[in-house]
Amino acid sequence: MAIPIKKPLDIEKLRVSNSYVAKTLNHLKEYIRPGMTLSHINEMGEDYIKSLDARAAFKGLYGFPSGVCTSLNSVIIHGVPNETIVKDGDILGLDIGIEKNGWYGDAAITLPIGKISLEDEKLIACAKDALYYAIDIIRPGMRFKELSLALEYFITDAGYVPLRGFCGHGIGRKPHEEPEIPNYLELKKPKQGPKIKNGMVFCIEPMICQKLGKALVLDDKWSVVSEDGLRGSHYEHTVAVINNRAEILSVE
Repeated sequence: MAIPIKKPLDIEKLRVSNSYVAKTLNHLKEYIRPGMTLSHINEMGEDYIKSLDARAAFKGLYGFPSGVCTSLNSVIIHGVPNETIVKDGDILGLDIGIEKNGWYGDAAITLPIGKISLEDEKLIACAKDALYYAIDIIRPGMRFKELSLALEYFITDAGYVPLRGFCGHGIGRKPHEEPEIPNYLELKKPKQGPKIKNGMVFCIEPMICQKLGKALVLDDKWSVVSEDGLRGSHYEHTVAVINNRAEILSVE
């Protein structure tokens, strides 16, 4: 496994792309309201990315049709925008990738639409808290498998399960690079595999299910749900390991 080490100048270029992702997510967070369609939300996101003189990296990636993944309620990741109307009480995952000058950014949030239930608040909090917990414990010398196991324990201790079959990833000149970073560890042998080093840049993205972690892909060939059919949540940041700590790049 060849995990790229980024130079300081590379990281600064990645910081730009990722700041644009954060700006776009914050823009959508401010304007999304009940009554909007998922297609309209995607259009708002794509238009805003164009206003930044950047490219919506997900549009056309592996054949995905849109610039914003809009994952509503039971759809955990890779939701395809359509004419479904978001309603008060829904939860909506937004996952956005941006390319600027050949460098990629990637981040995701799960939003409440209007007033949501306490159960959904806890579900969203698990994804967000797991993400920030993982970022906080990252250190050079830690193995990526140790990070995956720590994420799994955090999620299960909160009473949820990680979505299986999907993972975080490296990022740089390509939207997906080595390594793969699942939110679980198949064989509980964390002292194996590559170690985290200064200069590595990667995306951590907890994907949370309520009861069953097995993933199912819907008829649109993209939208991923849990076998349990219940609502899920998703959060993601791009981080760079700098001066022995993980620094979030996907912020304004």
